Amino acid sequence: MSKIIKIISKNLEFFIELNDSKTAQKILRKIPLSSTACRWGDEIYFQIPVQTELENCVEILSVGSVAFWPPGSAFCIFFGKTPASTGVDPRAASPVTIIGKILKSEDILKPKEISDGDTIELKTK
Repeated sequence: MSKIIKIISKNLEFFIELNDSKTAQKILRKIPLSSTACRWGDEIYFQIPVQTELENCVEILSVGSVAFWPPGSAFCIFFGKTPASTGVDPRAASPVTIIGKILKSEDILKPKEISDGDTIELKTK
């Protein structure tokens, strides 16, 4: 069963639909939480208090994908090309577990307004 969570930063908010992966369920149990956002091209990532192994890992994602990067315990939101991209699709620095997606297509570019050092919160809807 999927679950919708809210991402809040600055004066914006958008929703993410988490999938049924074990990783997504671990993250869901830790919410609410807050962290400090980092930018890597058109990716926002931030450390969260979750540790887990890769699950059905990928490196190339779709715009709007949300993933977990185990080496950095990082929640990652991909909304465009990253420095590792070789084509139009986002590419992670190394394999990640897909945990969900940005719920509404009109919200896909909202993360672009988030900067390094901004506070970012995850809450249940």
